[in-house]
Amino acid sequence: MIIKIAIALFLTLVTRVADAGQAPSAPQAMRFLYPSLSGTFAAVWIAKEAGYFAGENLDVELIRVGGSTRIVASMVGGSAPIIHAGASASMAATVAGSDSVIIGCMSTKSPFHLIARPEIKQPSDLKGKRAAISAFGATSDFLVRLGLRRFGLEPGKDVALLPAGGDAEVFAALQAGSVQVAALAYPAYIHALKMDMKELINFSEIGFEAVNAALVSTRSYLNQNRDQATRFMRAYIRGMQRYGSDKEFSKKVLGKYLRTADTEVLEASWKDVAPHLLRIPRPSTKAVQFIIDGQFKDKPHKPEFFVDTSIIDQLERSGFIDSVYK
Repeated sequence: MIIKIAIALFLTLVTRVADAGQAPSAPQAMRFLYPSLSGTFAAVWIAKEAGYFAGENLDVELIRVGGSTRIVASMVGGSAPIIHAGASASMAATVAGSDSVIIGCMSTKSPFHLIARPEIKQPSDLKGKRAAISAFGATSDFLVRLGLRRFGLEPGKDVALLPAGGDAEVFAALQAGSVQVAALAYPAYIHALKMDMKELINFSEIGFEAVNAALVSTRSYLNQNRDQATRFMRAYIRGMQRYGSDKEFSKKVLGKYLRTADTEVLEASWKDVAPHLLRIPRPSTKAVQFIIDGQFKDKPHKPEFFVDTSIIDQLERSGFIDSVYK
């Protein structure tokens, strides 16, 4: 008996030594696409720069692709498993038959402002003019339509809608005068105001919740890669917490990705987003319903058709989110 016990202990020790000598598994590579260089999407930048993805054994490549509609199409085509995109673009793809699904978001505050060129003295002057959007079905498309209708103007009839690409391209079109109105986020709308352009609507102040900086994936990816998706979300939540609590580190990351050392821009970029970050990045059912009512009212779908918060729900129940914010 003593001999058997000694042999068992020896084999256990040998196994542990062998395991200790093994090299750790290589990080899993994955791509993440986002639509524009804006502080709205900085949580994922911060998660990468702070090493949170690496801590989850993920090697995440961040790639900018202008326009939410294009990004969603890229994701559905297999270019990336998780993306940042406008909620309306994801929902349009879902209605069209894809398995695109919203799995999280950064805040319920819209970062967009409806901005018109200096020659537009009042909203009625927009009749017969042109508006820039990133793409049909994108968040900018939804918001421009919403804004124009508040002024009694019919999109596509009274005001032409011109797809321009990403946020930078939309601002460039407005600046060049090829369009007269557009929905802009920070910092573009600040630059526009300095050029004597006019704010017609601040979308965060007109009484609706938004799905800002939606995290989008596919149901098939979530079903087949649950562990990887969960590890991504853990790192992302840590990035959100760091964004809201560590201003100086966040501003360094913003400076790197926005390619600016302008302290005024970096300070304002942080203030424009960080105070509004959700502690639990769960999309608002009310916000999703608002998009349904405005863009898909002829479709008999409920918010659950477009959203899957099961990973966030799991992380909340497990106590993980509480532990991040302690």
